[in-house]
Amino acid sequence: MPYVVTDGCIKCKYTDCVEVCPVDCFYEGENMLVIHPDECIDCGVCEPECPAEAIVPDTDDRATKWLEMNRDYSGQWPNITRKKDAPADADEFKGVDGKFEKFFSPKAGG
Repeated sequence: MPYVVTDGCIKCKYTDCVEVCPVDCFYEGENMLVIHPDECIDCGVCEPECPAEAIVPDTDDRATKWLEMNRDYSGQWPNITRKKDAPADADEFKGVDGKFEKFFSPKAGG
């Protein structure tokens, strides 16, 4: 049961989850993170660390549409292994609906 990042991460991009991941399975886009589902060991330590509550297990109904997106972009974006400062306006985007359609960027971060 891998964990996946949902659109709750978009424009928030807190990296608290990266700091606790024992296998470094997070990848960084311009304005969000994703988890490589084949690298995730299902330990779950990242889920409670996410201030935006954007990480869910793949058994959660919210994960269905994000699993392939996480798989695709984890193959395109660079691996992130250390916590970084969140964007200055991250708190303003916590809990905003429809972030994928409004703000998603396919560009790599770093």
